[in-house]
Amino acid sequence: MDEILKQTLLYDFYGELLTAHQKEIYEQVVLEDYSLSEVAEAAGISRQGVHDLVKRCSKTLEGYESRLHLVERFMSVKQKVHEINTLLEDYGNQDTEELMARIRQLSSEIIEEL
Repeated sequence: MDEILKQTLLYDFYGELLTAHQKEIYEQVVLEDYSLSEVAEAAGISRQGVHDLVKRCSKTLEGYESRLHLVERFMSVKQKVHEINTLLEDYGNQDTEELMARIRQLSSEIIEEL
């Protein structure tokens, strides 16, 4: 998974656990792609302070993921749903019993993950 997508997903899942100040700075640097200098000037802190805060937030978000695995589960479920959709698109080319068995297996795996 590319780094920007990873950071975006981590923020989507765990961003509300950051303070308002952390969220504002993190959003500006990571999601809105402002430079450290721009954010530092607007926030009235040093460029190094912005850099350190973003790094700390990234570590915090990764720490939540290492304990809760919500992004990992989301990506796994997403992949399985995609696989079900692919199976259904090829419905005419497959044995119905085999197709239904595979869909049942994937749906059971999804339920276990939830």
